[in-house]
Amino acid sequence: MISYINGKIIYINDKTITIERSGIGFDVFLNSRDINKISLGQEIEIFTELVLKEKEIELYGFLSMEKLKLFKTLKNISGIGPKSAIDLSFVSSLEELKDLIEKGEIKGIGEKKLQKILLEITGKVKSIKGKINDDAVEGLISLGFKKNKAIEALKSVPNEIEDTEQRIKEALKLL
Repeated sequence: MISYINGKIIYINDKTITIERSGIGFDVFLNSRDINKISLGQEIEIFTELVLKEKEIELYGFLSMEKLKLFKTLKNISGIGPKSAIDLSFVSSLEELKDLIEKGEIKGIGEKKLQKILLEITGKVKSIKGKINDDAVEGLISLGFKKNKAIEALKSVPNEIEDTEQRIKEALKLL
């Protein structure tokens, strides 16, 4: 499995980039917003998901681990393939995606598919909402912890604990 590539961008088009690493070129699909953030010749690190299809192998890339996790969540929704999932992976969270779909701001994906996504992610948003609050994450970051470590620790804090200060204290026990 190819889960990470660090190399030089030697080719860019509207949907893919080619990253050269140790004399090997890897074609990687990226969403258009990420493609607009990079440039030819740039050294880059990409978190990837290898997707095996009946007649081809495709590599999907993301500039952060959080975006990769979002892609995997979206790709696991019935009827949503990797191409649709990567197009939607520009958002920073499932909650943001839910809001954009409800406002009708997602273009290029059919109405029925968007309704299906909304139905699927609504339950996921409800299950993670309240578990993590931005103040608690920011508090742990200000104490010197990396954002992803802070979020993982806060996910383990029981939902019954709602006070931000108490959530931080519980998370610190896990870090």
